[in-house]
Amino acid sequence: MVKIIGIRFRNGGKVYYFDPKDMEFKKGSYAIVETARGVECGRVVLAPRELEDSQVVQPLRPVIRAAGEADIAHEKENQIKEKEAYRICRQKIRDHNLEMKLVQAEYTFDNKKMLFYFTADGRVDFRELVKDLASVFKTRIELRQIGVRDETKMLGGIGTCGRPLCCSTYLSDFAPVSIRMAKEQNLSLNPAKISGVCGRLMCCLKNEEETYEYLNRKLPGVGDVVQTPDGREGEVQSLNVLRQKVRVLIEEGDDKEVADYPAEEITLIQKRKKGGGKPERDHRAPGGAEKSASAAGENGSSGKREARDRRENRREQAGRDGSRREMRESSGAREQERRQRTTAGDRVPSGRPASEAEGTEERQDENTERRSRRNRRGRRGNRERRNGADPEGTMNREGEGLRARGEGRSPEDGGNPENRNPERPRRRERRRPERGRKEMPEENKES
Repeated sequence: MVKIIGIRFRNGGKVYYFDPKDMEFKKGSYAIVETARGVECGRVVLAPRELEDSQVVQPLRPVIRAAGEADIAHEKENQIKEKEAYRICRQKIRDHNLEMKLVQAEYTFDNKKMLFYFTADGRVDFRELVKDLASVFKTRIELRQIGVRDETKMLGGIGTCGRPLCCSTYLSDFAPVSIRMAKEQNLSLNPAKISGVCGRLMCCLKNEEETYEYLNRKLPGVGDVVQTPDGREGEVQSLNVLRQKVRVLIEEGDDKEVADYPAEEITLIQKRKKGGGKPERDHRAPGGAEKSASAAGENGSSGKREARDRRENRREQAGRDGSRREMRESSGAREQERRQRTTAGDRVPSGRPASEAEGTEERQDENTERRSRRNRRGRRGNRERRNGADPEGTMNREGEGLRARGEGRSPEDGGNPENRNPERPRRRERRRPERGRKEMPEENKES
């Protein structure tokens, strides 16, 4: 256990712990302590007490002494000097034409340092300003850029509720505030109504967040279908969170009735459909009622309907898969039968005449023989070119020479164009560009 006292240096500032040693302090008294900025005079807000070691940031600095009458008078004198320093600094800012707004000037207790707080949209080059201020005040100058919330905390003011601002009275730290908190509290999303003096979301939205979350868990949502204590069913029109009242619109034929009921007396039947549509009733639920909003969200008709749709989709998919499987099996059986006929020597495809099948096989054999002869001639030309008999490679060059014109070959090899196979399409002669074309030997040229 560690004995501490809590000291605050400005209104709404943080509370810092110090070691009181053997001195006695009362709440509201002043003490002189040493901080990172130098010697400071602060007001005691927590009387001496003992805390756990884990709750204290070490090392714990000791209190120098209790503030006397002279110390308090010196602190008031510094406050008067701060006003004059604020006026001089504003004039220097205008002289240097800097885009910055001065918020506050502050002296340390020992007058060894002077701090100026300002706000700006971006970074500001204030080096020349610091030199001018140092030449005027003859002390160390420090400029600090702060945000709009810190500015409002230093200056103070009156909020929209008519009371002093929370940040300048008791808030020591700024908690994060989001627009979800305003929605949870059913507030208007008009920025002018949910923003504070600083222009940001009001800090008090964070204070009431937990309370509204707890109360909203007991209420249905707007648009849900509920059952009233007298057995009638209707749609939720609005909610009163603090009073735990639900306004229900009941339609009976052409008549419409709006009535308020306590939240604990109504029963939720169906949650509102997502997307803004009307709620759909789950007729399979007994009485169509759910006891709690959380249970209705998990076990509502939408979830059951989706499960039923998924089962039907699986059945349809299984039927389609079975049809595809049967088709594959039948096609596989036909392919196997065809292979068996081919293996047994029956080369006649089903649905074709035997003469047509025999002609097709003869053409395939003739084409295969022609390709083999062409390959043999190509290999023979390569060997002759390597041996020097055909240095120009005319016997292996396609599109020119003897091979292109069909000369120098026997009729059975296809040398005579009249002996070509009429069923085989005539190959179009490929022409090589004139540039870089090699001349053929004299003995191979056409006379």
